[in-house]
Amino acid sequence: MRDAGRVVGAVLEALRQAIRPGVTTAELDTLAETVIRDMGAIPSFKGYHGFPASICASVNQEIVHGIPGAYTLIEGDILSVDVGAIKNGFQGDAATTVAVGCVSEKAKRLMAGTERALEAGIAAARAGVHLTDISHVVEITARAAKLEVVREYGGHGIGREMHEPPLIWNWGAPGRGPILDTGMTLCIEPMLTLGGFETRTLEDGWTVVTADNSLSAHYEHTILITRDGAEKLTLSPTV
Repeated sequence: MRDAGRVVGAVLEALRQAIRPGVTTAELDTLAETVIRDMGAIPSFKGYHGFPASICASVNQEIVHGIPGAYTLIEGDILSVDVGAIKNGFQGDAATTVAVGCVSEKAKRLMAGTERALEAGIAAARAGVHLTDISHVVEITARAAKLEVVREYGGHGIGREMHEPPLIWNWGAPGRGPILDTGMTLCIEPMLTLGGFETRTLEDGWTVVTADNSLSAHYEHTILITRDGAEKLTLSPTV
């Protein structure tokens, strides 16, 4: 899991450096696949249930599962990139949202609030707590930032398969669900918006957008529950 996580972290760092006005999301996908394969890994997403690319590239009001293509990034966009990799039979999965050049103050607030929600959720993930203690902390952190929580999508377990039980919602009451134990590997991934929580899926059958066209951000890490809390497995190699 650590090996797969290192690949994902390296890919996200390469993407952060490459994201700028004038770059297409298809070019970013090509870069991601090159880094994954050069590190001896396999893209998790490519071919998964028919998904056609190695990353999800979701721009502005796109929440998740955006398909990379001819879209050329422009100044002021925000781009959520989600990356998965398989190495030695194990999976890593992480996401981040990146500003394309200078972005609005609202976009900055959204991105900062979503990243804080992720960090709060990870801090809450430790042996002996209930699964929904994570969900609750993510939600109250989002509410404190005056952001809305997407209800239909959330985090998940991960291991030899990319999506394993349990499903981890980003909202709800604490004290419910299974109790976490050391050795568990989970993906915590808040998806928040500046508007409402309602979503719709585009005609491509993949891209999920906010129903009100408000901006959305998405952050994710694969974590390991240890005796001391949660270890992030998908950090950038520079961290």
